[in-house]
Amino acid sequence: MISYISTRGNSPAVSSAQAILKGLADDGGLYVPDAWPTLDLTLADLKSLSYQEIAVKVFTAFLPDFAEEDLHEAIRKAYGSQWQNEQIVPLADFGHLHYLELFHGPTMAFKDVALQALPQLVKLAAKKEGLDKEIAILTATSGDTGTAAMAGFADVPKTKIAVLYPKKGISDIQRQQMQSEPGKNTYVYGLEGNFDQAQRAVKELLSDADFHDFLEKEQIQLSSANSINIGRLIPQIVYYFAGYGQLIAKGDIAPGEAIDIVVPTGNFGNMLAAYYASQVGLPVHHFTVASNENNVLTDFFNQGVYDRRRDFKVTNAPAMDILVSSNLERLLYFATNRNSDVVRQLMTDLQEKGQYHLPAESRTALQDFSAGWTSQETVLQTIQETYGKDHYLIDPHTAVAKALYSEGSRHTLLASTASPYKFAQTVLTALGKEAVAGQAGLVALSEATKTTIPVQMANLYERPIRHRQVITTDQIKATIQAAFKH
Repeated sequence: MISYISTRGNSPAVSSAQAILKGLADDGGLYVPDAWPTLDLTLADLKSLSYQEIAVKVFTAFLPDFAEEDLHEAIRKAYGSQWQNEQIVPLADFGHLHYLELFHGPTMAFKDVALQALPQLVKLAAKKEGLDKEIAILTATSGDTGTAAMAGFADVPKTKIAVLYPKKGISDIQRQQMQSEPGKNTYVYGLEGNFDQAQRAVKELLSDADFHDFLEKEQIQLSSANSINIGRLIPQIVYYFAGYGQLIAKGDIAPGEAIDIVVPTGNFGNMLAAYYASQVGLPVHHFTVASNENNVLTDFFNQGVYDRRRDFKVTNAPAMDILVSSNLERLLYFATNRNSDVVRQLMTDLQEKGQYHLPAESRTALQDFSAGWTSQETVLQTIQETYGKDHYLIDPHTAVAKALYSEGSRHTLLASTASPYKFAQTVLTALGKEAVAGQAGLVALSEATKTTIPVQMANLYERPIRHRQVITTDQIKATIQAAFKH
């Protein structure tokens, strides 16, 4: 049975349930499996399995201390009628390019896939551990994680969730979704800063001794809904297998045939899930890491140097406006042949010097990855050209990846991470239309493209604004304590 260990090597091994509840290891590292599990399926099986059935196979392999019947029930609740497509993540096919549509959930972004499942896993983990405390979820968001996390945890008994989002740089729709969240156990705060500052504050609080004393006194178990939590990452592995199964079912590929995967990414969780899938049996020939103008990952994969000492740019693909890609640490662990001493030193260098250099032998281990970045102008051009050529509407993040795709002989899954309606103003601009805000923007996009406003957004702007508070980084700790205090 696999256990979960810290990438930095100075925390004891824990069960999958404990890893989900803790979120971050005590030494500041991220939890990774101590061995790759074996999935109870063959690639040929995938064409006839439902999304839920594939999820059971993946969850059972990676979460071995959970009862299978409990996982069945968790998956049934996570992937039910709240999804607008029975396949959960259908494909849109254009020759060898296949958009893996990850946005048919409640908040219309790929985060829903994991964050509809995570509350179910947290409840199961608490029950398994005999935990009678209230569970508090603390998460930073660049736009989509917060809305998806609240959609998953809203009004779940014995839980609270606090979300920090950058005041500037998120879309009009994302802001409306967060500020109007009706869940009575939700707390939302705009931050005078960027996502990296919010994410760093969450990590610091998760390892803050003073804050832990407060949590102990209040009888609260703190966890995270960010992709630092292994419970966020495992559900994302499923959709790459599901997409592969659809390709087999359509006759595009034979079982065992390798594919390419292109992912727009900022915090690296979505791409890491694809890598994890490849390590447990998904045949992947090549990974393309797509970045926006915050192209720190592009430089890392091309030069072997991770350097966050650069200007932070607020772009038209805001969910990727990130300079510290937390989940890259998990890839480093495997690229260094599970050498936690090296990982710990690299993370120390990043913290103290703002950069680190990947050892040459570890760069060789990443030869299946390439990386590139897309300018804001190219994002707009790509949206326009894709709609003009294929009559297919994509959001700015998907456009970042599409701009880096080159048609070849190999079938490619491209992670389409959000509905274009979540970024209506940017898409309207790309199509040469006036960038109207609010409900009028949704209507304008619908009329311009003869597409239907998603049902999830139909009444969004009728919801009253509940969360208006804006704070600075030095107010985060006191604000979160006030929210979580009984």
